[in-house]
Amino acid sequence: MTADTARTAPAAELDGRPAAAGELAPLAFAGYAHFTAVQVRGGRVRGLDLHLERLRAASVELFDRALPDDLVRARLRSALEGGPDDLSLTATVYSSAGEFTPADPGAELGLLVRTGPPSSGPEGPLSLAAFEHERFLPGIKHVGEPAKTRLLRLAAEQGFDDAAFLDRRGRFSEASIWNLAFWDGEAVVWPEAEMLAGTTMGIVRRRLEGLGVPQRVREVRPADLPGLAGAAVMNSWTPGVAVHRIGAAPLPEAPAFLDLLHRAYRDEPLTEV
Repeated sequence: MTADTARTAPAAELDGRPAAAGELAPLAFAGYAHFTAVQVRGGRVRGLDLHLERLRAASVELFDRALPDDLVRARLRSALEGGPDDLSLTATVYSSAGEFTPADPGAELGLLVRTGPPSSGPEGPLSLAAFEHERFLPGIKHVGEPAKTRLLRLAAEQGFDDAAFLDRRGRFSEASIWNLAFWDGEAVVWPEAEMLAGTTMGIVRRRLEGLGVPQRVREVRPADLPGLAGAAVMNSWTPGVAVHRIGAAPLPEAPAFLDLLHRAYRDEPLTEV
C-alpha cells in the first residue's frame, strides 16, 4: 500500500478516537441509528449548519436528546486530522441502549465518524424505474433500509440505473439515495411529498433563492413527466446528475438546468469544521 493509498483508505473514529474492531462489532447490524454524509474538499465542507441541524433533529426524534453541536464538530475535526484534503465523511449517531428495547433516558449517545475516498457520483444521464415505496420516518436519514437496495437492484434487473419512489397517492417523492429535482423550462420544481430533505437539496434551494431563480413545490406524477423540460437527482456526492428517463417516459436533455444546479451549489462557501 502506498502512502497516498493509506491516506485515503477507509478509517473510523468512535467518540473522537480510533475505533477498535471489538467496539465496531455491535454496530455492524445496528438498525436504530441515523447519519449524515458529506464531501470534504480542501479540508472544508458546504452546508455544515444543515448537517448539524440534521443530526440534532434526528437525535431528538429517535432518542429524545442530542449531542451538543460543539462536541459533534470536535469529533468531526478529529476524524479529519492527518487525512487528505478531499474525502468522503459519514457521521452516525446511535444509542448505547441498542435496538428492541424500551427507551433508556440514561443511555449514552455515541458518534461514529467514518472517512474514505472522495466521490463525485456517476456522470449520467440516468434512467430510473418507478416503484411505489414509502420510507419509514422519511424525514430522517436512518440506517437499516434494505428496501432501497432491493428496489435499486430490481431496477437494474429491468435495465434501469436506479429507482425512484412513488407514494401511495402516486406522487414522486425521492429516489434510492437521491433527491429528485425537475425543470419546467422556467423554474426548478421540487416534488411535494413526504421525503428526506437532503443537505445538498437545502444548499441548492437557498442558493437558487439568492440567485433569483424561480422555484416551485408541487405534486409530480408519472403523467406529468411528458410536460417537463428536464430532471436530475442530487445527494451528498453531487448537486445534479441528469435523468433522461423515468419508467417509460423520456425526459429531454437540459444542460442549462444542470449547470444551474451546479452553479447554485458552487455558490455555497466551503467552511471550516
